[in-house]
Amino acid sequence: QLQASGGGLVQVGGSLRLSCAASGRTFDNYNMGWFRQAPGKEREFVAAISYSGRGTNYVDSVKGRFAISRDNAKNTVSLQMDSLKAEDTAVYYCARSLKRYYYTDTESMDPTMYGYWGQGTLVTVSS
Repeated sequence: QLQASGGGLVQVGGSLRLSCAASGRTFDNYNMGWFRQAPGKEREFVAAISYSGRGTNYVDSVKGRFAISRDNAKNTVSLQMDSLKAEDTAVYYCARSLKRYYYTDTESMDPTMYGYWGQGTLVTVSS
């Protein structure tokens, strides 16, 4: 089970930190990802982190502004979002990979490679 939190209303240029808490004993076996879905749009990949935390991947539009991290001791994954833009407005979802351990960058960006999803947290960036 995944529980996302930390969304809210923020002005352009502001920051938010999303968190996702996972239950279970094997959290550190799985890659984690953040996806988002804006109104009227398809769900899109935002960021992913490997099971160990040593590998990360980002969609180009958030590189340099967002940072994904994880704490395997606490079963949490976070997304620090800085320099937010109006186009970042969306519902953000955390997700756990279907398979354990190694994922390619391509796999990490594919929502069908994730089997468990949180309920989503709304981020609204106002201009």
